[in-house]
Amino acid sequence: MSLTPNAATNVARVLTEALPYIRRFRNKTVVIKYGGNAMVDAELKQSFARDVVLMKTVGINPVVVHGGGPQIGSLLARLGKESQFVSGMRVTDSETMDVVEMVLGGLVNKEIVNLINRYGGSAVGLTGKDGDLIQARKLALNASDDADGAIDIGHVGEVENIDASVVEMLVHGNFIPVIAPIGVGEDGRSYNINADLVAGKMAEVLRAEKLILLTNTKGLLSKEGELLTGLTTVRVDELIADGTIHGGMLPKIRCALEAVRGGVTSSHIIDGRVKHAVMVELFTDEGIGTLIR
Repeated sequence: MSLTPNAATNVARVLTEALPYIRRFRNKTVVIKYGGNAMVDAELKQSFARDVVLMKTVGINPVVVHGGGPQIGSLLARLGKESQFVSGMRVTDSETMDVVEMVLGGLVNKEIVNLINRYGGSAVGLTGKDGDLIQARKLALNASDDADGAIDIGHVGEVENIDASVVEMLVHGNFIPVIAPIGVGEDGRSYNINADLVAGKMAEVLRAEKLILLTNTKGLLSKEGELLTGLTTVRVDELIADGTIHGGMLPKIRCALEAVRGGVTSSHIIDGRVKHAVMVELFTDEGIGTLIR
């Protein structure tokens, strides 16, 4: 079916607008944290896979770090095990960790790899245990800000160190790494790590051009509900201090902020509920979501 003149003009405009961005980001690395609705809605999953393949095709190097909390919760429920959370983090005993590894390192990771490959990419799935990629330490969670003791939430970790040599090898070999946020401690135990944190640290180590965090919100909103973008690190600190940034957005913003301070050129918090959100953010003048420089 042929395009109408107006439709053809719009396509040409989009391609023309994208060209300088393709030139600017060619051979640069972009780390994408993939999660939220974009991981469960069929159309959004397909649009994400196409976006990633297009990025690689035009010479940009995408590295995908994914979550999978809802999928973990669903399987635990089917096994008759109740999910418990402390300060928003899943309590992860040894049995739950087995399920986490099965879901993140197996079911979810391989589904993403398969989808990217189906649309013409060459994706390779990894966990942080492959090639000693993510060294973790057990996360110590205080009972309160004033408490001396800590709550034991099991196999929940934070990033101790990242050896990205296996990721760099894949990138230079024209592959798309897809990473599950599971690390390994000095004791050989597996640890479940927040995917935002892994993506941020991975972006720092790879000296990425961009860190993109897909969320289920438009981005960072002002107290009046307006989207905030084009923020500097100083402005973000001010918004944290005055309470504009709070709740569930706070850890995402801190992750994005630390990445920029760690050498990443810019961080983006974008609405993963929008089809082709990654392409809109990368290749258009308007962008979508919150940009932190």
